[in-house]
Amino acid sequence: MLRDSEILTKLMTRAPAHSLEQALYTDPGVFDLDMRQIFYRNWLFAIPACEIPKTGNYVTHKVGPYNVIIVRGGDGEVRAFHNACRHRGSVVCNARKGTAPKLVCPYHQWTYELDGSLLWARDMGAEFDASRHGLKPVHCRNLAGLIYICLADEAPDFDIFADVARPYLAPHDLNDAKIAFESSIVENGNWKLVWENNRECYHCGGNHPALCRTFPEDPSITGIEGGETPPFMQAHMDRCEAAGFRSAFHLSASGQYRLARVPLNEGAESYTMDGKIAATKKLGQIPFNDAGSLLKFHYPTTWNHFLSDHSIVFRVTPLTPTTTEVTTKWLVHKDAVEGVDYDLDRLTEVWIATNDEDRRVVEDNQQGINSPAYVPGPYSARQESGVIQFTDWYARTLVQALTGKTLIAAE
Repeated sequence: MLRDSEILTKLMTRAPAHSLEQALYTDPGVFDLDMRQIFYRNWLFAIPACEIPKTGNYVTHKVGPYNVIIVRGGDGEVRAFHNACRHRGSVVCNARKGTAPKLVCPYHQWTYELDGSLLWARDMGAEFDASRHGLKPVHCRNLAGLIYICLADEAPDFDIFADVARPYLAPHDLNDAKIAFESSIVENGNWKLVWENNRECYHCGGNHPALCRTFPEDPSITGIEGGETPPFMQAHMDRCEAAGFRSAFHLSASGQYRLARVPLNEGAESYTMDGKIAATKKLGQIPFNDAGSLLKFHYPTTWNHFLSDHSIVFRVTPLTPTTTEVTTKWLVHKDAVEGVDYDLDRLTEVWIATNDEDRRVVEDNQQGINSPAYVPGPYSARQESGVIQFTDWYARTLVQALTGKTLIAAE
C-alpha cells in the first residue's frame, strides 16, 4: 500500500500523454488518496431532482463510508444529511429510496423533521437541548434539476460552475422530468479506467455497433478541441444559438467540467436504433429534433447527454480500487406515458447495450493492467485528447492537494 509521498513521486514523474502507472489503477493507498482528496472534497452529482418530486421523498446514496440522505422538504427545497442518528449513530433511513413524513431512526425512534432538526427524543431529561442534535447537514445544491452534494466541511465554490452550466441546461426543463428507467452496474475496473473509456471514441467502432448508428466517432466531438472549431461543428452550434439555447464549447480553466452541444450523425435525432426521437412528448423546449446532444461532464462523478426529446444522466461511484458502480437514469417528460409517448425498450436499448459493452472493455483493460508485464502506453493525440485531458486533471488535482501549490485555476 503506497504512502502519499510515494504516490506524489509517481504523479510528478509520469510520462506525459501516457496511461498511468499500474499502482495508480490498483493500489489501495492510491484509492484511499483518490477518495480523500477528490471524492470527499469535490462537488459530486447525486441524483436528478425529479427523483424526489414530493415532500418527504428521499434517496440514500453512499460514497465510501459516507451514507447520505437526500430529501425533499415541506418547503420544496432539496437537502442532504449524513444518514446517522445523532443519538448513537444508527442509520436513519435503511431503504435506497422512499417517502416519509418525518425521518425516524428505527433504533430508538429519535424523530427528525425533513429539514434535519430533531423533533422528539424519548426520556432524554430536562437538560437535553434538541436544537443541538439535528442531523448533520451535507452541502447540497440544485443545478437546474441536477442535485450535487459535497462531503467536505467547507465546500469549494459551486456558483462559477452553476452560472456557466445553467444556461445550457435551462432549455431541457429537467425539473419537469421523471425517471423512465434506471440501471446500476458494477464494473470490475478502477474508476479512472471508467472515465478514460468514456473520454474517447477510439474504441467505439469496434465495440459499440448500436451507439455508432447515431453518435459520431469524430474525435473533434468526443475529445477536447484544440485550435479552431471544425466548420460542421460551428454550423451546428450557430444554428442552436440562433434558436436561443446555449451551445458553444466550454471547458473550464481547471479542466473539471465541459459543456458543448454537438451534432449526431447526419439524419439522426436521438439515441435509438433507427435514429428517430424516442419520446413524442418531448422533455424540454428544443425547437427541432436534430439538435444533437448537449454533452456535459463534471469530474469526478458524472457525464450526461441532453437531447431534444429526453435526457440521460450517468453517475460514477468508486467502490474499491478495482470496482466501480455506474448508474444510468433515462429522463422523460413527467407527463409522458409509457407505451403511448415512448416505448421503454426503444428508449433504453442503445445505452443498455453500450453500458454493458463499456463494462466489458473496462474490465479487460483492468485485467491487462493487473499483469506484471504492463507498462504505460502512449495515448493517441488525435483520438484520445479527452483521455489526456482527464489524466492531466487527475494528476494536477492530486499534486496540488499533496503539495499545497496552486497548479490549476479554480474555475
